[in-house]
Amino acid sequence: MKSFDYAKADSAETAVAEAAHPDTRFIAGGTNLLDLMKLQVETPARLVDISRLPLSDIEETDDGGLRIGALVPNSDLAADPKVRERYEVLSRALLAGASGQLRNKASTGGNLLQRTRCYYFYETASRCNKRVPGSGCDAQEGFNRILAVLGTSDHCIATHPSDMAVAMRALDATIITLGGDGERRRVPIGDFYRLPGDRPDMETVLKPGELITHVELPPAPAGRQIYRKVRDRASYAFALVSVAGIVAIEDGTITSAHLAFGGLGPMPWRDAAVESALIGNAPSDALFGQAADILLRDARGFGSNDFKIPLARRTLIATLRELTA
Repeated sequence: MKSFDYAKADSAETAVAEAAHPDTRFIAGGTNLLDLMKLQVETPARLVDISRLPLSDIEETDDGGLRIGALVPNSDLAADPKVRERYEVLSRALLAGASGQLRNKASTGGNLLQRTRCYYFYETASRCNKRVPGSGCDAQEGFNRILAVLGTSDHCIATHPSDMAVAMRALDATIITLGGDGERRRVPIGDFYRLPGDRPDMETVLKPGELITHVELPPAPAGRQIYRKVRDRASYAFALVSVAGIVAIEDGTITSAHLAFGGLGPMPWRDAAVESALIGNAPSDALFGQAADILLRDARGFGSNDFKIPLARRTLIATLRELTA
């Protein structure tokens, strides 16, 4: 690990002021960043410790939603009675995401900003446009079993690793930030992540030095909630395919649907056309197959990950069967 400067922030405003220094990163739990620094995938010149900021509360909002501090540990968020009762899909996603030790350290804000687990991103001897823009992408012709089949580009096929973010995408979360100029922004999670395009190193719309302070959830949508995760092993592996689903039915007809997917794309994936195809129709395997066709209409495998396309189809259909049983 290369040497770096360290600063401890006592307020969000101090943190963003400290982050005005070039090549600075915030650190809270450090469950992803420290690994990247040890491997010299990331080599920040300065770390700003935000772990002591008063951002660890889960509060009710006036409209019946929740306001979650960016430093709420994943374990606390998964166990919170309000989350378990009203946002079961989020609690289940968090519990599927990591070991208890990691959940105790990992923060809500940091979870949203996890970086890909693509092998070539972590191997500094490999070409990776996400790590070194313009260097190439060895993953496309290499071992890409865990990588994306939706939203890829000629420059990158990495997936986003977070389970929590998939559930929050289904729940229409809003991410609240503080910038170095004092600007506070509210960014819908659907607008927060970027597709790789020709700049896969630019993963979110955060500006340099901008700090996530809270995540807000609207009132929980009607319907049954499920998080289904398919992985190589049950003990804390990353998703090959995951589905966060919320479906409501009245009089035998689907009245609302919220579906987000992990393991398939460079961001928590959501396709409004899939949900529209379901709403207003009676549940059936034929309908679920049509929804899967829409989801995967532009899917593209790269060899080792070709199996993800039929796996995603089966996983979506199985999830919808359970949601509408």
